[in-house]
Amino acid sequence: MQRPLTGEPLALDLANTAWIEHGRWVDLFDDPTALSAWLAEHELPENDGARETVTAARDAVRAAVLGDTAPLDAVLAHGSRRPVLAGGVAGDVVIVDEPRWHAAWVAAADLVRLHGQRPERIRKCANPECVLWFYDTSKNGQRRWCSMQGCGNRMKAARFYDKHIRSNQEG
Repeated sequence: MQRPLTGEPLALDLANTAWIEHGRWVDLFDDPTALSAWLAEHELPENDGARETVTAARDAVRAAVLGDTAPLDAVLAHGSRRPVLAGGVAGDVVIVDEPRWHAAWVAAADLVRLHGQRPERIRKCANPECVLWFYDTSKNGQRRWCSMQGCGNRMKAARFYDKHIRSNQEG
């Protein structure tokens, strides 16, 4: 299955594992091997119940970027980070109460990290029919589309059509 947008930070990559293709909702995790591959790609553990918890985290991330943080807080309640100093090197240890929530918690915590950096750079694609999210890393912070090859080109073509073709038909 070919995903339309990859390479985003973990939380947004998780949000983008469900999308609309040809007017139909597609869920990457409907394929158990795709879930395993996604977890492996992000070096997250796979265990019984991972689909349920990761899907809950995906829904929570999507809700949080739209302003409802309660579901994200519910996922985050399953774990925490403990700062450690090991051999003179500072770091964090992730502590999750239930192992099946580990991957979900890490993804949810990543959204908190993004909010702590540049929350205004977390954006939904400007195509109203697209459900994908991205973290704008462009120098000027003006990125509008999940991808120029997909939504960007479609929206530009639609504007051209409206401006040139429709005006010629009406005139």
